[in-house]
Amino acid sequence: MAISDVQEYMHLTDDEIEQLGRELDAIRAEVEESRGAADAAYINRLIRIQRGLAVAGRLTLMLGTQSRKTRVPAVLAGTTFLGLHKILENMEIGHNVMHGQWDWMNDPEIHSSNWEWDTAQPAEQWKHSHNYVHHQFTNVLGYDNDIGYGILRMAREQTWSPYNLGQPVYNQLLSTFFEWGVALHDLDIERIRQGEKDPKEMKRQLKQIFRKGRRQILKDYVVYPALAGKQWKTVLKANATSNIMRNLWSYVIIFCGHFPDGAMHFTEEEIEDETRAEWYLRQILGAANFKGGPLLHIMSGNLGFQIEHHLYPDLPSNRYAEISVRVQELCEKYDIPYTTGPLHQQYGQALRTIIKLSVPNSWTSSDKPEPPTPTRDRRRRSDEERPARIQQLGVWSRRTSKEHQAS
Repeated sequence: MAISDVQEYMHLTDDEIEQLGRELDAIRAEVEESRGAADAAYINRLIRIQRGLAVAGRLTLMLGTQSRKTRVPAVLAGTTFLGLHKILENMEIGHNVMHGQWDWMNDPEIHSSNWEWDTAQPAEQWKHSHNYVHHQFTNVLGYDNDIGYGILRMAREQTWSPYNLGQPVYNQLLSTFFEWGVALHDLDIERIRQGEKDPKEMKRQLKQIFRKGRRQILKDYVVYPALAGKQWKTVLKANATSNIMRNLWSYVIIFCGHFPDGAMHFTEEEIEDETRAEWYLRQILGAANFKGGPLLHIMSGNLGFQIEHHLYPDLPSNRYAEISVRVQELCEKYDIPYTTGPLHQQYGQALRTIIKLSVPNSWTSSDKPEPPTPTRDRRRRSDEERPARIQQLGVWSRRTSKEHQAS
């Protein structure tokens, strides 16, 4: 269900929402004050492990495949090492570094302005489409391009068309080639289809994607296979498999955080004159967590704590587990839903939504209240059409935005 007035929906008073905001601000301040050597050691250790997995994978594939006796175990081991390396680099390292979670260390190697991750999308485009658009306008129909990625219909308020009948197929292709779907994300395919994309900006972005994609293809499918000599085909297949491993895993994690039951959508009316505290509340209602042990959370970039990540996208991810305890206490205090569940359950609900919304609303029943407003064409907005915001993640209000523009 898309909410046009969260305050009314949650039956919270202005004072209660502002008090919630102050308590969430206090959590942020405490974590910022306590960042230190242990946090720095965590990210540095993880980068060493990730790079070690990359070296182990490359050497195992290049050397272990030379002998028939060791070829099969070398391929299995090397491919696994590479898949884990790519998952760690994308999820727990690259994604979080580019959010600025480790900028406080003042280490140029682990700084959001310098990191270029091991995937096809240029870091600059990711930081715009994800850090700014998605995190500021989380789950707002017409504003957040992550709702279906311009490919899938993920809300009953979105207009159905015969194109949507192919959603199960589109979804499978998206999951398998997720790296390339993400690479094209900031282009905003929907606005291109509607003829609303600035041709000069599109050309600039395409050139950037081409350069980054070419580098990824040369690295994984030309250079490393060539170094393997006669076993180049084996290494090429292993590299392709490791990329697919990363694609499928990152796709599942991301969909589990945004599309299970309980993760709400919002209309553009909801964010008119939205205060910082109301922004916090929308992040809680628009995200979903999943349960698991420490290893699962590390491999998922700690996005099993998606609610905490949306509240504090620029705080170190290794602190989300402790933050989640306090956020849950606040949700209980203010009677706010806190959506969480096992990983398989969260993905199962997201997959069910994809299938159900491939057909018109009248063909299926809704497990949620019907939309408060009729379905209509909620087309994607450009940056110029979205409300004015400042890009300090989460720190925004109409007043500070105007002051920022005036300065």
